[in-house]
Amino acid sequence: MPEDLTESEAETPVLDVLAAMTAASLEGSTLDPQTLLLVRLGALVAVDAPPPSYLLNLKVAGELGVTTEQVEGVLAAVAPVVGTPRIVAAAGKIARAVGLAVAVAVAEDEAAGAAAAG
Repeated sequence: MPEDLTESEAETPVLDVLAAMTAASLEGSTLDPQTLLLVRLGALVAVDAPPPSYLLNLKVAGELGVTTEQVEGVLAAVAPVVGTPRIVAAAGKIARAVGLAVAVAVAEDEAAGAAAAG
């Protein structure tokens, strides 16, 4: 492992690059962080992003206080531009992303419980 990487960074290089890109985007924008994440959500819809992309961005958005109503507002705002099929696809992918997040959280809780019991 290169000396300038921590063990954690060596284990998740792609996620680390994405996190660094997101941080740079937040730092380089004149938008407030919530607005920036809502704009990114609109871009994800426009490019027909996969569920993990929604998961990563919605996780950060949630940490910044973005509400479900704001997410719904973005979908309504971009609908005339991207069309109904894109909005329906995005809603389904967001639902799958939320399901992924719940499954990961449950697995982490189970692993922590097993480690504590073992």
